Amino acid sequence: MVNDRPFEEINIGDKASFSKTISEADIYNFAGITGDFNPVHVNEEYAGKSRFKKRIAHGMLTASLISTVLGTDLPGANTIYMSQEVKFTAPAYIGDTLTAEAEVIEKNEEKRSLVLKTTVVNQDSITVVDGKAKAMKM
Repeated sequence: MVNDRPFEEINIGDKASFSKTISEADIYNFAGITGDFNPVHVNEEYAGKSRFKKRIAHGMLTASLISTVLGTDLPGANTIYMSQEVKFTAPAYIGDTLTAEAEVIEKNEEKRSLVLKTTVVNQDSITVVDGKAKAMKM
């Protein structure tokens, strides 16, 4: 379901989130879409010898969950995603349940734009992505 929140009803402090469990298919599909077949994502033997000890999700796959929050809930339909600052702070693994959250921290009435604090955390409340997004509501 996609929410279409009127800009006038969005307030500083409003939050929304989206959760997804990362599957092996998600990793391969993302690799196929982007062409990023780095073996730390797709090769169990290679990844087992890495510092992570097993395959990890693509950083941009984890960060892309933020787009889901912005485009479907806050601000929702008719949103233009303008920019995203992102810092990858921990790996995400196959089987992890990730929750992306966006919180409105600035609102510009004249430009109909928002700045949102964005995070993605795993099921253990470990932050895997931290950042800030800017979006405009049409």
